[in-house]
Amino acid sequence: MKRLRYFTVYLLPIVVHLSFNQSSYQTFLALFIFFGALPFIELFLKPNSKNFNRTKSLQEKKKVIYSWPLYLAVPIQYLLLFYFLTIMKTTEFLSLAYFGKITAMGLSCGIIGLNIGHELGHKNNRFYQLLGELLLLSSLNSHFLPYHNAGHHYLVATPEDPATARKNESVYQFWVRSHFSSYLLAWQLEIKRVRRLGKKSLCPGNRMIFYSISNIILLNAIYLYFGFESFIAFLGAALFGILLLETVNYIEHYGLLRKKIGENYERPNVMHSWNSDHPSGQLLLFNLSRHSDHHKNGSKKYQILNSHPESPQLPTGYPGMMLLALIPPLWFRYMNKKLS
Repeated sequence: MKRLRYFTVYLLPIVVHLSFNQSSYQTFLALFIFFGALPFIELFLKPNSKNFNRTKSLQEKKKVIYSWPLYLAVPIQYLLLFYFLTIMKTTEFLSLAYFGKITAMGLSCGIIGLNIGHELGHKNNRFYQLLGELLLLSSLNSHFLPYHNAGHHYLVATPEDPATARKNESVYQFWVRSHFSSYLLAWQLEIKRVRRLGKKSLCPGNRMIFYSISNIILLNAIYLYFGFESFIAFLGAALFGILLLETVNYIEHYGLLRKKIGENYERPNVMHSWNSDHPSGQLLLFNLSRHSDHHKNGSKKYQILNSHPESPQLPTGYPGMMLLALIPPLWFRYMNKKLS
């Protein structure tokens, strides 16, 4: 039964669907549960830092059951998106319910679209990567794949990495710098990749061209088929999902830097990512919060990621830390002490 626990993430689409069918402030149900009830509950739950032993880890690595929550993400995300776009046609434009439903869809974009898209994008399998690209497309963040794999995992915990938050940098500054800098870096990395293959910079094999065209096609299709109100709602939901992703990026590496040795930096180690063993990160985010081990081996399957006691530890789960990050003076007061 423990192997089925990762299907817990699909409680989210149920709550999102319920939010879609409410009115007024009740449409914020999903937002309240994820950023209200869940952080409160986690204050009373002990982190689970248990790891599989080597034999058990090798066994669990081969279990197909862990792949199914990833496979299911694509149809569920797109069914939710279709339903969202349909109901937004009849939801009063710019009403309280309009914004509440956007936050619900935005949570799905961030947790199912971007987080599971990230997990699939790390697989050394083209089918998995295609599924990841489809999920990232649902949040208009396709550039994440080339930037994250070829950029962030090499540059992490250095000033050159857009997704590493600097000490005393607010999350609001970070949102802008990280998102746009990572987009530009994705282009640079992809141009370098195709040039190494002996191709021109702007050739059909350049994934950023393909991703850009895919985004344009999706946006045009939504506008033409669902109308202006749904089009704006989708942009809002995608933006909300992207801000969730960037806030997670912010808390994962805040203030952590690798030492420079001559012209190069020391190798990334488990001290260069903040770790959390709280239930929200393990169940809803597929162990993303065991981030130190993820950076130690980016292609390691989520179910066998380890907790490292020597890694810097977050006091609570990701939802609670994300709320704290939204209040910079409190964030700096607490986190800067842990850095010193």
